[in-house]
Amino acid sequence: MDVVWLAQVLNRAFIAGTPLLLGTLGEIVTERSGVLNLGMEGMMAVGAVTAFMVGFLTGQPWLGFFAGACCSAVFSLIHAGICVGLKGKQVVSGLALTMLGLGLSGLLGKAFVGKPLANRFPQWSVPGLNRLPVLGQALFTQDPLFYFSLLCALLVWILIYRTRWGMQLRAVGENPIAADAMGISVGRMQTLAIMLGGFLAGCAGAYISLVYMPTWMEGIIGGRGWIVIALTIFAGWNPIKAFGGSYLFGGIYVLQYLLQPFGFPPNLLMMLPYLSTIGVLIIGSRQARISKKGAPAHLGETFIKAN
Repeated sequence: MDVVWLAQVLNRAFIAGTPLLLGTLGEIVTERSGVLNLGMEGMMAVGAVTAFMVGFLTGQPWLGFFAGACCSAVFSLIHAGICVGLKGKQVVSGLALTMLGLGLSGLLGKAFVGKPLANRFPQWSVPGLNRLPVLGQALFTQDPLFYFSLLCALLVWILIYRTRWGMQLRAVGENPIAADAMGISVGRMQTLAIMLGGFLAGCAGAYISLVYMPTWMEGIIGGRGWIVIALTIFAGWNPIKAFGGSYLFGGIYVLQYLLQPFGFPPNLLMMLPYLSTIGVLIIGSRQARISKKGAPAHLGETFIKAN
């Protein structure tokens, strides 16, 4: 196997997996608070269109990236208002958020369809490490947002498992009644978790429109928001495990292009990521039954404080 070819495949797998990692981190934070968010596809779409518009109009991709992330965080307040404020159904709210986000992105991005991004993120090479065989080009010659996603995975793990806020977050997701009795504001904690999840979802969408496919087209998210939800289950709501799962799926995305020259039906290859998603859900469910570990105990249930 050619070393250069292998390095290029791994490089593309890391690029394809980066938005999945960022989105999965956002879903993990949200669900750790006990709130189920099925609106990831819509939030990623809002982040993607905002990032592209700002990056295209200003010529500043960094400004576009943070604008997309912040806009998605604000957009997620709709979900927080319905689920936390109005005690509405989380599944219904999430699905509505997806439809609204996809509709808004299609409407706002209509004027930018087919236009390429002029200024893009540069490649960062880590001196010394970029000369390593295979991994040098694949891992240590990447765009800055790739390294940002790795940092986010570490920070989210520290936040959830090594901080007082993270302990309170997990307490709210496991037993909000007990958390409320301890003086923890369940509503505020869930709202913050939803906003942080929205911010990371916006980062994922921004990465897609600024790096992965630096041109705007409707439906640019391509179902990745749903894959993110499956990856959250597969990772056992653990940010470090999400790292491996995300780049595994990145490899699956790349695989569909690598197999085309061998005569595989294109329609079948396009189904690979989604067939893999179904497989991940089956495996994740089986592992949860075996290990007795699964989702936060109060996930998807509305907390109503007793008077």
